[in-house]
Amino acid sequence: MMETKCLIVEDDFTSRTILQKLLSDYAECHIAVNGKEAVAAFKAALDSGQPYDLVCLDIMMPEKDGQDALKQMRQLEEDSGTLSTQGARIVMTTALNDMKNVKHAYHSLCDGYLVKPISKAKLIEEMQKLAVL
Repeated sequence: MMETKCLIVEDDFTSRTILQKLLSDYAECHIAVNGKEAVAAFKAALDSGQPYDLVCLDIMMPEKDGQDALKQMRQLEEDSGTLSTQGARIVMTTALNDMKNVKHAYHSLCDGYLVKPISKAKLIEEMQKLAVL
């Protein structure tokens, strides 16, 4: 079976390290430290024909926040002829648990929403629900 390919987008070193540690048993993990870098990595993977299976996307980041990055990633998929339902599973991983941010993320076609701190059990449950595990 081909290994799951995951992009972790997180500006905070500790949160990034925790996610990488939690996911490394299940996926090949790549890292982006802000939304701008994430969109570039997402596009490069899509263009190479090896798109990400899973993206863990923080909302509050410098240069480009997660909400904007999410919209751009879905647009890139659409431009390449991929429906969001068949594209990467994008899970927002954030400290923001207010309904405005949650609704905004789902409206922009995220697949899941996990509030920090994220436990391994919650992350695994989400990955199974999204069929990337």
